[in-house]
Amino acid sequence: MVDLKPTHAIPNEKELNSQFSEILLEITCAKAKAYQSVNKEVITLYWTIGKYISTKVKANLWGKSVVQKLADYISNKNPHLKGYSQRNLWRMKQFYEIYKDSEKLSPLVSQISWTHNLIIFSRCKQAEEREFYLRLIIKEKLSKRELERHINTSSFERVMLADEGLSAAIKTIVNTTGESLSPFKDTYIFDFLDDLPQQHKEKDLQNALINGLKSFILELGKDFAFIGQNYKVEVGHSDFYIDLLFFHRELSCLVCFELKTEKFKPQHLGQLNFYLEALDQDVKKTHENPSIGILLCGEKDDEVVKYSLNRSLSPTVISDYKTKLIDKAILQEKLHELKNLFNSQSDR
Repeated sequence: MVDLKPTHAIPNEKELNSQFSEILLEITCAKAKAYQSVNKEVITLYWTIGKYISTKVKANLWGKSVVQKLADYISNKNPHLKGYSQRNLWRMKQFYEIYKDSEKLSPLVSQISWTHNLIIFSRCKQAEEREFYLRLIIKEKLSKRELERHINTSSFERVMLADEGLSAAIKTIVNTTGESLSPFKDTYIFDFLDDLPQQHKEKDLQNALINGLKSFILELGKDFAFIGQNYKVEVGHSDFYIDLLFFHRELSCLVCFELKTEKFKPQHLGQLNFYLEALDQDVKKTHENPSIGILLCGEKDDEVVKYSLNRSLSPTVISDYKTKLIDKAILQEKLHELKNLFNSQSDR
């Protein structure tokens, strides 16, 4: 809180700016709390209306014509009220019916805006997928545009696929930090690299990602903080250069990206593990978790990746990248196959 005790000393310009910034922070925090409070009341209201309409329709007391009459009634009685068209009233009913039996998800919906809720329950068909995006919005404070990009690029499917292939060392780090969402993806979508030629070198990819750093970090996740390109580490009398180095705030660790435009080969892991050891020995701070390496390849064979990671003690992720959107149906089928394989192994 701002210290309002009287003082006889005349503050200088620097002190005044510091005091003013405190007041501005108080205003910003109060406005944010007020918005959250109002938003919660709005969502609760829409839930109540949706429940009322759902109950009447289920009892065969209301139909489309009655809901249209309700919309007209609200509009005639209070023309200033917006958002109560017949279409939106049906959406409130759908909203209530989707979440009414979910004790896990219903508390989350009041933490995000109605616009965000509309996007999720209209585009996400599975409860698991809805939960993923609800938690992602809350965690990363996604805008409407950012949420739509995550859904368009199938972030849910790509993260779920990556979770199955994470090395044991990474799973340990994620579990100890209490991170509910994995920050890693099976495939990264760099659809913002319009000028990158189809046949490109690793240096071209590296420079293109740095030039589009804002979009790159949006694809990675907002907890990634950029540290450097061609980050130098010294080992013995030799210098080595890590393609891209980030810090992940939630996991509290360095994350290095090694870029390969070719198909993944097991020997690529040796270089990445060397970089991780150098970071942990000479760069990592004592309070930070072990460094994580992400090998970003132009292509990968999941079976080769699995064999390569089975005996790896290093926290590594092997992902590929695409410069065009992947058909969501293909990713869903791949995820479905993976779940069926996991279930068959569990039944043995």
